[in-house]
Amino acid sequence: MRVILEGMPQIIAKDLTKTFRVPKRFEGRGGAFRTLFTTEHEEKAAVRGVSFTVEPGELVGYVGPNGAGKSTTIKMLTGILTPTSGEVRIGGLVPWKERERNAHQIGVVFGQRTQLWWDLPLGQSFELLKHIYRVDEARYQANLKRFDDVLGLSEFIKTPVRQLSLGQRMRGDLAAALMHDPPILFLDEPTIGLDVVAKERIREFIQLINRERQVTVILTTHDMQDIERLCRRMILIDKGQVLYDGTVEKLKDRSGRERLMTVVFAEPPADLDIPGTEVVMREGAVATLRFDRNRISSQELVGRLSAQYPVVDLMIQEAPLEDIIRSIYQKGLMP
Repeated sequence: MRVILEGMPQIIAKDLTKTFRVPKRFEGRGGAFRTLFTTEHEEKAAVRGVSFTVEPGELVGYVGPNGAGKSTTIKMLTGILTPTSGEVRIGGLVPWKERERNAHQIGVVFGQRTQLWWDLPLGQSFELLKHIYRVDEARYQANLKRFDDVLGLSEFIKTPVRQLSLGQRMRGDLAAALMHDPPILFLDEPTIGLDVVAKERIREFIQLINRERQVTVILTTHDMQDIERLCRRMILIDKGQVLYDGTVEKLKDRSGRERLMTVVFAEPPADLDIPGTEVVMREGAVATLRFDRNRISSQELVGRLSAQYPVVDLMIQEAPLEDIIRSIYQKGLMP
């Protein structure tokens, strides 16, 4: 079931807020005991006034530290939770009011949970999902073949889900979430706990279905390589509020002031003292300098190095996105 409304965003969140009523916590001696039996409660806002739209075919990274409100937002967008206030439209539907219709137009993968049947072989889980979503046989076989080509499902399709490795289970969950051809896919930490090879395979598949099928994707992750590899746009959230909504490159340009320059000299320099730089690595005739592009431009730095030392080669690198995000959270920098 493909629901694409011409001229309208695929996902609309407006002033989305979720407040939980939790037992009041008491400090000091006997506090834990009082907390356990208290009848007093207090309100805790997990998401506060979040607004954004996602166009059909976009692949958006939704990023924030633990407790920022990412998973709570995803649960409201998928209809698992009802917001305290605010509005949501997913393919034109209100997800918590029209759960069954909404389930047919979305796919969901939670990295730490599975929608597969634990004691059944993976293939039988797929068969059950085919009947639940009423996928016709021809389409089911075509999808199964395509997903097998990319994810290598045939290697373990007859294995009970409980015996699959984490990487295999995640590949199975991705295929299961897309077996009914949903136009919208929500991914909550899909690469968590995976090794480098498994992560890359998952990333390739996400990129493929976004490109080939124009599936709209919202991706939450703590792995900034997921974001850099897959997303042009990123929404940054902290303490339940949106701090930044824009392109990854623009965030780097506005907040990532530091650059690294690796220089290869014809011979090891006796000293390496360039104002405005810091030597972070030096090994023989190779050195890496850190510099603030607002204090000294890369062109100016190249000129100073070439004037003072016999330079053979050099390479400039941006600060990793993970460092930029960490700086925003730790220093309270608003991009």
